[in-house]
Amino acid sequence: MKKIGILGGLGPESTIEYYRIITSLCRKKGMGHNYPVIIIYSVNFQEVNNLLVKENLSAYVDKLVDGINHLRLAGADFALIAANTPHLVFEEIKAKSSIPLISIVEETARIANKNCLRRLGLLGTKFTMEKGFYPAVFSKYGIQITIPNEDERNYIQEKIMKELVDGIIREETRKKFIKIIENLIAKENIDGVILGCTEIPLLISQEMVSIPVLNTTMIHAEAAFNYAIA
Repeated sequence: MKKIGILGGLGPESTIEYYRIITSLCRKKGMGHNYPVIIIYSVNFQEVNNLLVKENLSAYVDKLVDGINHLRLAGADFALIAANTPHLVFEEIKAKSSIPLISIVEETARIANKNCLRRLGLLGTKFTMEKGFYPAVFSKYGIQITIPNEDERNYIQEKIMKELVDGIIREETRKKFIKIIENLIAKENIDGVILGCTEIPLLISQEMVSIPVLNTTMIHAEAAFNYAIA
C-alpha cells in the first residue's frame, strides 16, 4: 500500500476525523488491522490562518508546501490537505509539490456528478464560499454552485472559527445551519448541499437534511484510502 500523507491542523478536529475514517474503512473493506501507513504533519493553525486573513497568499502557499515537503521526507507517497479553504491555492501548491496531491474539491465534484446533482448549495468558510474555486471546478461537470446570503455567510464563518475548529458543538448552531440549508432549498432550488468545511460534518449529517449531503471530509478521506490501496 502507498503511504498516506495528511497535512493537518487546519483545524485539528477534522484531522482526527481523517485518521478515524481511513482506519474504519479498512475494517469495512474486510482488511482487518491491515491499516495503511498514515503520516500526519500538523501545522500551526493560527500562524497559517494569519497569512490567509492578511491575504498573503504567496507566504501561505510556501507554508503549506513546506508541510507537504515534511510529509515527503517522512516517507509519504502522496498527500492531501485536510481542509477546504487551502484549496483556493491548490493549483499553486500542486505545482510546487514533489508528491501527488488529492484535491478535496475535485473529488467532491466527481461524486456530485456521479450522483447526478446539478445545483448545489455550498457551506464553508467565507473564503471557501466567496473565492470561486468551487464553482471553477464544478462548472467543468455542468454543476452550479450557490451560496447563502451575506448575513448567513458571516454567521457560518463565526461559528466555524469560534466553535467548530475547537470541537464545540452547540444545538442552537446546528439548528441555524439546518435553517440556512432549508433557505437554500426554498430560495435557490438546490438538489444537494456541500459541507465545504471539514469541521461542518461534526455538526450536520445526512439524516438531518432532506436533500443529499456531500460530506467533503468523508469523500476526501475515502479517496485517499482508495488511492493508497490501489
